[in-house]
Amino acid sequence: MIITAGLDVGSTYTKCVIQNEEGAILAKVVEPTGFRLREVARQVYNEALESAGLDESDVTYVIATGAGRHQVDFKDIHVTDLTASARGACFLFPGTRTILDIGGQTMKASRVDEKAQVQSFRLNDKCAAGTGAFLEKTARYMGYTTVEIGALMTTSKDPVPISGVCAVFAESEVINHLSIGTPPADIMQGAMESLTGRSVQLMKRVRAEPEYTLIGGILRFETMGKSVSKALEAEVNVPDPEMVQFVAALGCAILGRRRLEKLAKEKDKEAVPA
Repeated sequence: MIITAGLDVGSTYTKCVIQNEEGAILAKVVEPTGFRLREVARQVYNEALESAGLDESDVTYVIATGAGRHQVDFKDIHVTDLTASARGACFLFPGTRTILDIGGQTMKASRVDEKAQVQSFRLNDKCAAGTGAFLEKTARYMGYTTVEIGALMTTSKDPVPISGVCAVFAESEVINHLSIGTPPADIMQGAMESLTGRSVQLMKRVRAEPEYTLIGGILRFETMGKSVSKALEAEVNVPDPEMVQFVAALGCAILGRRRLEKLAKEKDKEAVPA
C-alpha cells in the first residue's frame, strides 16, 4: 500500500497529515512551531506515525512545505505553500478557483485553474495587522485566550472600526477603545472586520472568482468565514474546523501520490524496448 505524508512547517504551527493511496487521512497532528524547526518537524511526524499505527518505513513519500520546509531533513522533496494549499483546497472543494489563506504571520490570496495550478497570487504587505497574529495579540491584551476569541465575538453588538494598517498603530486603537470603556467583544469583532477588509482587497488583486475557499488557522472562528462571505456577497467554502489548519499539509500528501504515479509512469516508459 502506498502511504504518503505531508508536513507544513509554518511560522506559528507545524502540521502533519498522513494519507493512504485511496485518499483517506490516517492521522493528522499539529504542534506549535517554536524556534527549533528541524526538531518540531520530526516530533510532529513521529506523533502522526504513532497515531496512525505506522513505522517510518511504511511511508513511501514525504513532501514538506511552509516557511520551515528546508529544515525537514527526512523529506523527499519540498514545495511552496501556495502549491500545497491549492492541491489541498481543490481536493476538499473541487470547484475552487480562489483561495484565501490566513495564517498566524501571513495572509495569501491565490487564483487557481481547474487543474489546481496557481495562476496568480498576492501576499499581505501591511505588517502583522493583516494576519491572525494580530487577532490573537488583541485578545491577549484584553485578557482572553485564543480559544476564547470565537465565543467572545458572538456577543458583539456594535463593532468598532480598527483602521490601522500597521500592527503597532492598530494596537494603539485597541488601547484607546479600552480606555473609553468599549466592550471587548466589540473591539474583537472590529479587529476581525478590519482583517476581513484587508483579505477582500487581497483577493481583488488576484482577480478573484468563485468558488472561494478559505483556509488557515483563523478560519477556526466561524465569524471570519461569515464576515468574508458578507463582504464578497457570495458563498464561501470553509473546511471543517478540525481540518482548516491542515489544508497545505494535506496538499503535500496528495502531491506525494501524484509524484509517485509520475515516477512509476516514467519507469514503465524506460522499461519498454525501443
